Amino acid sequence: MPELPEVETIRRGLQPHLDGQIIKNITFNRDNLRTPITLGARQLIQGQTVSSLTRFGKYLFVNLSNAQTIVWHMGMSGTVRIYPQGPSEYEPKKHDHIVIETEAGATIAYNDPRRFGMFYIIPTDELSLHKPFSDMGDDALDYDTAILYEKLRLRKAPIKTVLLDQAVIAGLGNIYVCEALFKAGISPLKAANTMSRQKTKRLAEEIDKTLALAIENGGSTLKDHRLTDGSMGYFQHMFDVYGRAGETCPRCANDKKSINCIEQIKQAGRSTFYCPRTQKI
Repeated sequence: MPELPEVETIRRGLQPHLDGQIIKNITFNRDNLRTPITLGARQLIQGQTVSSLTRFGKYLFVNLSNAQTIVWHMGMSGTVRIYPQGPSEYEPKKHDHIVIETEAGATIAYNDPRRFGMFYIIPTDELSLHKPFSDMGDDALDYDTAILYEKLRLRKAPIKTVLLDQAVIAGLGNIYVCEALFKAGISPLKAANTMSRQKTKRLAEEIDKTLALAIENGGSTLKDHRLTDGSMGYFQHMFDVYGRAGETCPRCANDKKSINCIEQIKQAGRSTFYCPRTQKI
């Protein structure tokens, strides 16, 4: 599933072509994805100006001039492709479920083979009251380290599992939690309520750096994620531990006794990759 960097990359790709633009036409090639598309969605969207394009956690918000917001989630396999020249450039593909045309001439296609994505509309002023957003913690690009520390103090579960809980911090997923914990030198098995203020500060710094670097490199393309021009993200080439079980981590690279140090374990049904030698409980 696309995590915060992938969704932020999509938002930044869409912004020049959608923000401030009038939506001339929208075509729904099906009436549902993971959830039903809002009844009357076409009437609520066509002819409206996009007032802003924002993101919260793993969700994209397209805010419209009629005080309605499109809530857009990429699901497991969703991608967005922009065709700046519009219909003359756009060739429909299988699984193009939603197609948007702007007055400026661009065509934007949402493709989702597994149909786990979401696309629905709610009044903009109700966003913060609407689930799941009403239950989410602060966004992982805009949070208070002191508040994060207080939330961790209340949880006995392993830090890796707790960081995946969107009620604690919104937007983090398996890849970036594994990478940030490695960079911070913290074991994924460490109980969240044993994190000191100093370790929490260190972890927060590494979360920030990891997300920033991932966004800079277009996110991670492991299977489905693509930038809005169809190109792949690059961050998967920079993984320190994720997906590298049986290999040697960067910290142990010069230690012949620690080769093949990266291990893979299961936590709450998810794969965790880490170096038990350098990530301490």
